[in-house]
Amino acid sequence: MSRTAPVAPNTSSHTHDVEDPIPLVIVEGFLSAGGPLLWGNFEEHSNPKITLDSESPRRRVIFASVGPVSSLHDRACELYYVLMGGKVDYGEDHARRNGHKRFGRTHENGLYPRWSRHHPLHFLGHSMGGPTIIKMQWLLATGFFGEASHPDMLLSVTTVSAPFRGSQIVYSLGEEVDNAPAVRPYSAGAFVAKGVHVLSYLSPLLPFLDLHVESRSLAYNVTSFSAFLKQLGRSEWAESSDSAPFDVTFQASDGREANKEGLPNDGTFYMSYAASMTVAESDGAHFRPSLGHAVFMPVLSLLSLFIGWFDLSSIHPSPSIVDEATKPQQAATSHNSAVLRSNDGVVPLFSQWHPFSCNSTCCKHRTWIEDDDASDAKQQENLPSLTPGLWNVYHVRDANHVSIAPFWFGTRRQRLFWERMGNWLQSIEAESSSDAKKV
Repeated sequence: MSRTAPVAPNTSSHTHDVEDPIPLVIVEGFLSAGGPLLWGNFEEHSNPKITLDSESPRRRVIFASVGPVSSLHDRACELYYVLMGGKVDYGEDHARRNGHKRFGRTHENGLYPRWSRHHPLHFLGHSMGGPTIIKMQWLLATGFFGEASHPDMLLSVTTVSAPFRGSQIVYSLGEEVDNAPAVRPYSAGAFVAKGVHVLSYLSPLLPFLDLHVESRSLAYNVTSFSAFLKQLGRSEWAESSDSAPFDVTFQASDGREANKEGLPNDGTFYMSYAASMTVAESDGAHFRPSLGHAVFMPVLSLLSLFIGWFDLSSIHPSPSIVDEATKPQQAATSHNSAVLRSNDGVVPLFSQWHPFSCNSTCCKHRTWIEDDDASDAKQQENLPSLTPGLWNVYHVRDANHVSIAPFWFGTRRQRLFWERMGNWLQSIEAESSSDAKKV
């Protein structure tokens, strides 16, 4: 299913001090804002060449706070300004079209105000954090943040279980299959939306919960009780195209790709981890969670069944991924294709790879190896390609949506992930520093 396409030479202008590691920015997913409390002490493993008594500088990790229920556009804007500093500007046209204020909160001090193409950053996104980062890079490329912005400001992008191309789960939970972004009444999605409005209304009293709702005026100190009740009846947030649930529909994904959002930048190194917790049913057309996940992750297992048995032919207009999944002569039944149904409990496998189909982007696919006894040749072959503009895709078998992140369980897989992540970032910095010297 993979295809490696030619990649333009690396002409980026990245320069940095190789003795001072470039910071890593972590962007969390939908309804996730736990930060270091949930992610745990992974830094012990992500700095593999640094011992406790070493004087070598450790890599700085920045947890960037963005709206846990906001749309990809709004999250991307919040991500940019939390790093650079200043008042969050969602754009005049965007705000007018989507019925919310143009400006959000003001960050007096950015988390990394020197950020530029000459002082780039590494980014890691879990779940919705992945497409949030890609959305921001596209906004940088289009000049949304001004003339000084540039996609080379992202030296690397690593994603884990990211729904780049949508997921069946939003339809199973309530999104209308033929009228998105409308939400079915009394569905799970409708009740989640009501819960979001209740928390947003009470947010001034809940300092530990930051939903980034300033631009929508949903808190009790800036809106009336009658307006709050009206939102509980029909949510203008949840049933709009400027919301996180709609951004995970296949229609929204097709719209982004038609807009050329997510094409790889030839100055950025890309890697994605795609997890699957499913096994094929006897008919070979549907998928269910493996026994171990069904026992220890019952909620994710139930969601996994929804994805594994969802009929993609019920979605109108028909999403592009249906026709991509199989050969043209099989397109009529392609909703039964294995690649569309294998999943991690939230996101189908193919959607975790990268934006666009493999025929329309540059990618190289490998299977994640955890076996220490694997031959040196096999381990060497499994190393990621240090080629900017190319997606290194790793399929992590027998893994669910939270096996790697954000919850820290201290498993061997998590420790190995962070060790390899640390080596990957060090290799990128060495490569980009070498290229800069040649220039």
